[in-house]
Amino acid sequence: MDPVTGLSLGRIAIGTGALIDPDATARLFGLDPENNPQLRAMSRMFGAREVALGAVTLVARGRLRRNLVLVGIAVDGADALTGALELGEDDVPRSAAGVLSAVALGAVGSGFASLARGRRAAKAAAAAESGKAAKAARKARKAAKAAKAAKAVKVTKVAKAA
Repeated sequence: MDPVTGLSLGRIAIGTGALIDPDATARLFGLDPENNPQLRAMSRMFGAREVALGAVTLVARGRLRRNLVLVGIAVDGADALTGALELGEDDVPRSAAGVLSAVALGAVGSGFASLARGRRAAKAAAAAESGKAAKAARKARKAAKAAKAAKAVKVTKVAKAA
């Protein structure tokens, strides 16, 4: 599975979990929803964002997909930074801040990997296309040469007949 598809499906799964059961999803990340009931609202907002970004990236193609991957990298980078900042605060347990940062950094890495893979695929396609064009040009030159030779033979036959 390519990294973009995997990342998109992961976003949809985590986002759906946050929408359906925000407490369980919060606990998955090491957060304490029982002592912070407002976390449910933020989890659902996070979930909606993740489902939307995952779904639209999953169905997008070409340049739009690449741009959505860049948006995902920016969003995940901001999440990683938030987790890192929380490591120095007392608001979130250090283990939870570490998990949040690690998951976000993994998504950033996956995004960059997909961009690199897409770049390599585009170069390979361009090389294949230029190879096809070169082959077609050789074929056209060969056909033109054959046509010229056939015309020369015909002119020679007409000249001999005259």
